[in-house]
Order: sequence, then C-alpha cells, then structure tokens
Amino acid sequence: MKVKKCVMLFVLVIVIFSLFSATALMQMPKKVVLGSKLFNEQYILAHMIAHLMRDNGIEADVKESLGGTMINYEALKKGNIDAYVEYTGTAYNVILKLPPLEQWDPDYIYEEVERGLMEQDGIAIAARFGFRDDYAIALHKDWVMENNVVTISDLEPYADDLSLGTDPEFASRPDGLPQIDKIYGFTFGRVRQMQPTLMYEAIKNNQVDAIGAYTTDSRVDMYNLSIVEDDKGALPPYNAIIIVRREFAENEALMQIFKKLEGQIDTDTMRRLNKLYDIDKKEAADISKDYLVEKGFIKP
Repeated sequence: MKVKKCVMLFVLVIVIFSLFSATALMQMPKKVVLGSKLFNEQYILAHMIAHLMRDNGIEADVKESLGGTMINYEALKKGNIDAYVEYTGTAYNVILKLPPLEQWDPDYIYEEVERGLMEQDGIAIAARFGFRDDYAIALHKDWVMENNVVTISDLEPYADDLSLGTDPEFASRPDGLPQIDKIYGFTFGRVRQMQPTLMYEAIKNNQVDAIGAYTTDSRVDMYNLSIVEDDKGALPPYNAIIIVRREFAENEALMQIFKKLEGQIDTDTMRRLNKLYDIDKKEAADISKDYLVEKGFIKP
C-alpha cells in the first residue's frame, strides 16, 4: 500500500512539473519584433538581440530605421514593437523630461530612468550592454600626447586658441556645449556648427582643432583622434540599454535571453563593430551574428 502511495505521489509530482513546464513554454512569445533608430549601432544591436531570440526558438523581426527616439518609444508602448535599444541620457532628458544636473552620475541616471520608465509607462530595462555612446570632446591624438592633455580640464590653457566643430544639437542644447562652458569655466576660441559627417572631415583636414564627437563612432579611430575625459561629469551618460514592456519583464525565461547581453560590449568593442558597418561595409545582421558566435552565445 505504501509503495502504491509513493508511486501515485511520484506520478502527481511529474504531472504538476509538466503542467508548470507547459505553462512556462506557453508564456514564451512566438515572435519578437525589434525596433531601431536611424544609425549603425542601432541596426547591429537590434540584429544581435534577434539572433539570440532565434537561437532560443523564438521568431524575430527587426524593423531597421523605424525612426527617432519617440517613434520607437511610442511603438513600444502601443505594442507595435516589443523591444528596442535606448540610451539612459536620452531616456532621462527626452522621454522622462527630467531636469539637467550640475554633475551627471551614471548610476543615478540609470536608477532614475529605470524607476521613471516603469512608473510612467510600465516600461522596463531588460539589460545594459556595458558601453556608453556619449558626446565627448575629441582632438588629434598627436596633439593630445604632445601637450599631455587627458581631461577636459586640461584644455583650459589652450581653449582660446582652439576651434571646435560640432553638430547643431550639441552646440545649443543645455546639457551639451553650454554645460561644458558652465561647469569648466572656459569657452573655445571659435565654435563652428555643421553636420556630423562634415565635422569629422573638418578635423581630418585640420579645419578645426577639436570636435564634439560620439564615443562609439568608428571615425574616432579612423582619423586617429583621442577622446579626452569629462573629469567633472558635465555631459550626460548615455548607457545603452534594452527596454521592453512590463509583460516581457515579468517573463523570467525571456528576460534571461536579454540578460545574456548584460555587460558584454564595451565602448571600444562597439566602436570596432561600428567600423565593420561604416568602413568595411558589412551587413548589420552578419556583424552581430559573428560577434555572438565569437562570444560563444550562439552556434555558427
């Protein structure tokens, strides 16, 4: 009799376990739609997430160049896409419209964004890649080494004689160049506003001495530039994050797939991947797949 009860109990446990497993499988979406903004690393990272999904048996669709920040964010809120790559500084300033800080603390910004997105719209952070695509001041590497310049503070004795090329947004937005002027207490001798492509060509051809660069831009390496440290934290941190709706965040198995990318890409690596797209003209889907294979996250 005891043996019979034990057998029945064992069978019951198996049935319950099977039911839980079936429920977990049912909770996994059959398809995930990923949005992207209008530039290189957005395409690469969206495809990277898609490859991981497919490797876990989930169909994935990438909508490249869906639009800017608010187009992607509204699409996410409405359920037209399921996830996309955002940046903490953008979420803080553009989506949540929180006030600029005298000094930007990356951890504080991350926490405010994490809390604010969930409270405002039920949007969660699924993973943080590990790199930041920040605005930064870049100069010719030879000049930086010759003058022993490491930080923005080190530029003060030279600022009056330096010309700066920058895109119009960085030149005018309160958390951009005006914030550098305010926090560091100096201004560049001349500021020239231009489109990003022209800005890089201008420093390449010595038409300007410094530019308001982007830290993951492959042209930083290609043109032998050096980014100087924002030692007083004047500029916002733009940590790259994956954001999803609440129902995705509550699916632990699905979140574990996103979490595989947690801390897996630093700034130098993202710059290298962007170079493969910008300079070597490789497809974003191929770049992301090769990287995941290299890291051992998916099979060749």
